Amino acid sequence: MSDSPPFRCEVFPAGMIGVVSGAAQGEPLRPPPAVFAGDIYRLAPDAVPQVLALDTGADPAVVAPGAGLGQPGAPVASAGRLALMAPDGARVTLELLQVGEALLALPLSPMRPRLDYTLIATEDAPDDLRLSDLACASFVRGTRVALPGGALARIEDLHPGDRVLTRDNGAQPLRWLGRTVLRAEGALAPVEFAPGVLGNAAALRLNPYHRVFLYQRGAARLAGRAEILVQARFLVDGARVRRREGGFVEYLSLAFDAHEIVYAEGTPVESLLVSQAMASRLEPGMAAELRDRFPGLAQHPHVAAEPDAAPHLLRAGAMPPAPGQDD
Repeated sequence: MSDSPPFRCEVFPAGMIGVVSGAAQGEPLRPPPAVFAGDIYRLAPDAVPQVLALDTGADPAVVAPGAGLGQPGAPVASAGRLALMAPDGARVTLELLQVGEALLALPLSPMRPRLDYTLIATEDAPDDLRLSDLACASFVRGTRVALPGGALARIEDLHPGDRVLTRDNGAQPLRWLGRTVLRAEGALAPVEFAPGVLGNAAALRLNPYHRVFLYQRGAARLAGRAEILVQARFLVDGARVRRREGGFVEYLSLAFDAHEIVYAEGTPVESLLVSQAMASRLEPGMAAELRDRFPGLAQHPHVAAEPDAAPHLLRAGAMPPAPGQDD
């Protein structure tokens, strides 16, 4: 077992999600390749999510002590990935986890009962578990965030009700500010962007799983999209973008009425995506406060968040151009 804090996420037993129409009608959720595109899935109306605690500091990830599900130390393997689409066009990615004999479904964004979800894409047992997609988008203390009038405010000086400049919806009131202090080691160490790398006026330090918004012009686009959100850890090059390990780090998260793009040191980055799965891994006091402020915990991801830039496109070593620059 590692010394990393457990990663808590909400999962459903595969039997709680079944095919209600299509080639596999009547069958429970199964991993690829035993699934069929176009089949319609539905979450059981009495389905209750269960909390799975994982030690992601281990390689591979294992069940953490006190998990509730699974035996501590049991390996956790990816059994595949399914992309589903709701009638309103919202996408839900299901990470399938094999924990012993149990197949578990981890929705990376909210999945609602009594709603039909059409299977649109599959991926066989990917090498990387996308558990990081549930991690809180968080800034290091001291980061300056843009206000509607153009001024910059240190994130720790903000309070709920303060208005913050967003890329898509102008001035928006801050609804929640979360804080946590962690050891700046390994997967939890912040990523630092040197001044100017992404148009940032000063050094920008983010949680490694915090996603940066990139706007790409021209033909050479990561993931073939003009607008994408990329986790900071995938942009580390050891020179202009580095891990900063050592000591402790205070991370602060911003949440609004919707999943927004805000400006940190002049660089567009995401706000916290509020969901049941994300709240389940917070400290109990923080989770209770978030649930109080956001009944339902069901924000839709920003349009640039799906599909996210594939990690293998970024690991080649080439940093994408700064937002707004021509290729």
